[in-house]
Amino acid sequence: MTSALRLASPPSMMERVTLIMDLFERPQTHLTLETVSRRTHLPRSTTHRILDQLVRLDWLRHTVAGYTLGSRSLGLGGRETGHSTLRAAAAPHLLELAVRTRMVVHLAVLDGPEIYYLDKVGGRAAADIPSKVGGRAVAHCTGLGKAMLAWLSPEEIDARYAQLIERRTEYSIGRLDQLHRELRVVRGRNGLAIDRGECFPELGCVGLALRGPEGPVGAISVVGDGRSSLELVAPLVVNTVRAVSEDLFDAGAGAAQPYRRDVSDVVVG
Repeated sequence: MTSALRLASPPSMMERVTLIMDLFERPQTHLTLETVSRRTHLPRSTTHRILDQLVRLDWLRHTVAGYTLGSRSLGLGGRETGHSTLRAAAAPHLLELAVRTRMVVHLAVLDGPEIYYLDKVGGRAAADIPSKVGGRAVAHCTGLGKAMLAWLSPEEIDARYAQLIERRTEYSIGRLDQLHRELRVVRGRNGLAIDRGECFPELGCVGLALRGPEGPVGAISVVGDGRSSLELVAPLVVNTVRAVSEDLFDAGAGAAQPYRRDVSDVVVG
């Protein structure tokens, strides 16, 4: 059916929904209400009503960057396609980071109030870390999760944690106001998030989000003894995130640049 025919005879509800969903070509696609209305040639009020229904049914999510695919849509295959692309782009850089730090490296994405582990690199040391590829953890208790949550709007944080905030250890954040304060600290560090015993006792990590033009698409962290000086490996994590961003996005489009310290200046014990 051509655009002219669509304009001549208003499409059915199913056609309108299809027009809208066809715009979300990739898991990372974020579109504003105005963009969806313009591209589908649907009235703004009609577009808003349909988008609102799709959000309520979890076909779409509404974020600070606009509308994006929801859990139902991603469950049909879009999730794995996007994850495969991210994991492939990150794989060689994760290995290099693990070799340079002699620590365990994680790659994860945000899924509601949880993180989902896409990769874990670290040789024999990885067996000592109680995480697994395909596993999940409470986002606000991890450096990975806090690194991504920090770039969401306060309203979206409230929506994700509408219920009681779960605590994993005595060091975990347990209240929403504490979480907001912690995320402000993360933003103040230009995105660097640190976890010391908040998810797993005696373990700590330093994490940084992979930020594309439309928001965080994942995060990378280095995990070690919670009593160690994790800040020493922060520049290495930053350089890794920058390298993955350059491979994943157009040159410079999503590269995070929270530190300008060169990797050669870092001494890792």
